[in-house]
Amino acid sequence: MAHYIVTGSSGFIASHTCESLLLSGHTITGIDNMNDAYDVRMKEYRLKKLKQYPNFIYSNVDITDLNNLIKVINSKYDGIINLGARAGVRASADNPFIYYDTNVIGTLNLLEISKKHEIPKFVLASTSSVYGSVNSIPYSENDLTDFPLSQYAASKKAAENLTHTYHNLYDLDVTILRYFTVYGPAGRPDMSVMRFIKWIIEKEEIHLFGDGTQSRDFTYVGDIAKGTIAGTKKVGYETINLGSDHPVSLLKIISIIEKITGNKAIIKYLPENPLDIKATWADINKAKTILDWEPSTNIEKGINECIDWYLDNRGWAKNIVLF
Repeated sequence: MAHYIVTGSSGFIASHTCESLLLSGHTITGIDNMNDAYDVRMKEYRLKKLKQYPNFIYSNVDITDLNNLIKVINSKYDGIINLGARAGVRASADNPFIYYDTNVIGTLNLLEISKKHEIPKFVLASTSSVYGSVNSIPYSENDLTDFPLSQYAASKKAAENLTHTYHNLYDLDVTILRYFTVYGPAGRPDMSVMRFIKWIIEKEEIHLFGDGTQSRDFTYVGDIAKGTIAGTKKVGYETINLGSDHPVSLLKIISIIEKITGNKAIIKYLPENPLDIKATWADINKAKTILDWEPSTNIEKGINECIDWYLDNRGWAKNIVLF
């Protein structure tokens, strides 16, 4: 069994990835600073679940804090899975400095530690946002990523470039995973699926930017966790899309939630956000070939599980602050 460092362990994708690894018998040292990028009650909920596993070790450390990070990662591990990040396109315009610190300096710190302790594997969580608006869909890993539209995308592209440097200089084995619009139970409250579910169930007004025809390659978090774990295999240096390969419009998401809950959405249409792009769609042939991975959860099943989670936790989840 392996012992992995997983950063951002109380985050949405990382907590699901940790749980899958823990259930398989691996040991996880989870690192998370429990920041308030969104309602910290969501992170506390996920962390509480992880702490039930005897093979989970938790450290409250910020990956930008190199001195304390060195104290935690002080020997050789089987790999670092860097899922700790400041995520979100719109919020990155409000505070770009913290995005750069976490996503770039944090990654650099972890790469330096990987070099020091000769940790053989590094997995980096990246994003479909790096593709910007200059490429046609579906997005391929070979597409141009030199023109990011947001500070978030720019910071993740910089992190990608750093991993290549460490692969080139120190032969570090690297898998970069570009995630496409991840959703699922206990999801981030700044993303559309969680927001729409809460608003529709609580019969509150939905804030919809644009006309709702914009589409996203919504990918279920359980599938993403499996793909992330598959990314720990030795590949040399690879950049790989993880997406559903089935884009769905925001209006379709709303319609599915309406059908399952029996509630009618109250929609307030707002102007398009210039940081948003019209559509995302992942070409996942590389993931199929290299990682033997493809998603298995369709959008209806995935949203139904999100709704079940919300109803099971409604007592406190209804008070979660949405961004």
